Amino acid sequence: MRITDLLTEDTIILDLKAQTKKEVIEELANVLEKTGKLHDRETFIEAIFAREAQSTTGIGEGIAIPHAKTKAVRTPAVVFGRSKDGIDYDALDGKQSHLFFMIAAPEGANNTHLEALSRLSTLLMDSSFRSKIENALTKQQVIQAIQEKEGEMMKEEKQSFGNKKVLAVTACPTGIAHTYMAADALKAKAKEMGIDIKVETNGSSGVKNELTQQEIDEAVAIIVAADKQVEMDRFDGKYVIQVPVADAIRKPEQLIDRALKQDAPIYRASGGNRSYAPKERTGFYKHLMNGVSNMLPFVVGGGILIAISFIFGIKAFDPNDPSFHPIAKALMDIGGGSAFALMIPVLAGFIAMSIADRPGFAPGMVGGFMAANGGAGFLGGLIAGFLAGYLVVGLKKWFSRLPQSLEGIKPVLLYPLFGILLTGLIMMYIVIDPVKALNEGMKTWLENMGTGNLVLLGLILGGMMAVDMGGPINKAAFTFGIAMIDAGNYAPHAAIMAGGMVPPLGLALATTLFKKKFTKAEREAGKTCYIMGASFITEGAIPFAAADPGRVIPSIIVGSAIAGALTMVFGIGLPAPHGGIFVIPIVKGNPFLYVLAILVGSLVTALMVGLWKKEVKE
Repeated sequence: MRITDLLTEDTIILDLKAQTKKEVIEELANVLEKTGKLHDRETFIEAIFAREAQSTTGIGEGIAIPHAKTKAVRTPAVVFGRSKDGIDYDALDGKQSHLFFMIAAPEGANNTHLEALSRLSTLLMDSSFRSKIENALTKQQVIQAIQEKEGEMMKEEKQSFGNKKVLAVTACPTGIAHTYMAADALKAKAKEMGIDIKVETNGSSGVKNELTQQEIDEAVAIIVAADKQVEMDRFDGKYVIQVPVADAIRKPEQLIDRALKQDAPIYRASGGNRSYAPKERTGFYKHLMNGVSNMLPFVVGGGILIAISFIFGIKAFDPNDPSFHPIAKALMDIGGGSAFALMIPVLAGFIAMSIADRPGFAPGMVGGFMAANGGAGFLGGLIAGFLAGYLVVGLKKWFSRLPQSLEGIKPVLLYPLFGILLTGLIMMYIVIDPVKALNEGMKTWLENMGTGNLVLLGLILGGMMAVDMGGPINKAAFTFGIAMIDAGNYAPHAAIMAGGMVPPLGLALATTLFKKKFTKAEREAGKTCYIMGASFITEGAIPFAAADPGRVIPSIIVGSAIAGALTMVFGIGLPAPHGGIFVIPIVKGNPFLYVLAILVGSLVTALMVGLWKKEVKE
């Protein structure tokens, strides 16, 4: 659909009478009402002002694009208004706005409409096109200018795409950094190669830029760079390259080349809604990461609430303690009694679901719940997840012998009944007691460790966080830290968070101290690394490590290991599993010494990188 299917001469005003922002919105809305595009003018105007309240749609360069998607719109439409004198529309650049494109989309607007409307924003970034609109003498000239420019764009898109249509999906366990870095790397390399690519991201906030079935049908191949489950059955019959998400960050050109050559197996759907079994990463890691990624919101939210409750006193949540405070109790009840209590069942449920699809979820949740209540803790939850998942896989094979007429009762009766029963019995009589004893033994061992051994443990855990910056080794250390928090031992996770913050912070510091050794793009990335490091997002170091692994990776491992060891020397404990600088005030021990440990590790990394790297000439 073209923009001119939505913008007609009837919805163009070449000389607006409005003098204020409010008057502009009302005048343009009147045109929509007059042309029969609205069900309810007042509701539509309210929706426009609600959008303006979030942030102004006066984007600068004399342009404003007020828009709303609401049930008050009968038919999708664009109305254009022009003001020769200009109107104060609270534009981002503080200047008067002259060109106003009001977008009206119905609540159920499909992607075709929305893509056409989003194309309008791209058109308006062209100054020569804006000049034509500003100087048009008739409505027909406005329409003609848009048609010509849109035709040029669509021709360029077709030429750049050629006959090779490449799609990609990126997803990492936490959906915070790797997902978007992989997408950016693929898009940047594709642009450099003259290949158009659309990348769907499966991040922490959900699926963005979702691939349509038509795009999938037309694609020459699909790249799936993911370390967790993504929807795969839609790719049935297509050439699909399945790799870890890190490959898209480090080897985007290789992946795009493979896609263009169709150097990949044809994917065959399993029949489930969400199957994913990449060659490069299968089995334990994939299933574990699916559990961890879904567990993380409960861990972070619940863990930080627990930690905040400690501000009132370590026992302030206990009504029988002299330091009791009702707010501390409320925080503990919500964070520990509810959110944190769901951590292990959610972990087990999603591990089982990764293995056996949806039929594994209920048995996994029940097994995890039994592990949590039985004292088997985090390790018991892991076992429950894998146990339930593979039991259900076995049940699927066993029940495949049943008549086809019974197919409908399998997911609603047979799988949950026998899956929960068998998982529960094995957990109850075989797993829980031995694992509980093992947990108690581990806790006692950690509590009785000498200073030397604790420093060694901190050294190892801190270093692990920097080895692959969000990969399997990093996640193994992070998972161990969460398990220790669950067991009541906060020291290991203090080393883990310090070690995870050092790589991006150290590299950010290096770009500041040794500017001549980094390109302009790397120095800009270094500014972002300050924020990512402070927020405990180790993945911020990946672009630097990918560009110069021989110098960067050893430097960040050493810095992280030193930071982890120092936290043990300083006797720091961390009851919150995530949060970076935001949870430093609530560490057990001296928060200033914890900051010192992180700064020392970051400085070591910065000095090593700065001394090893050579000056760059741009």
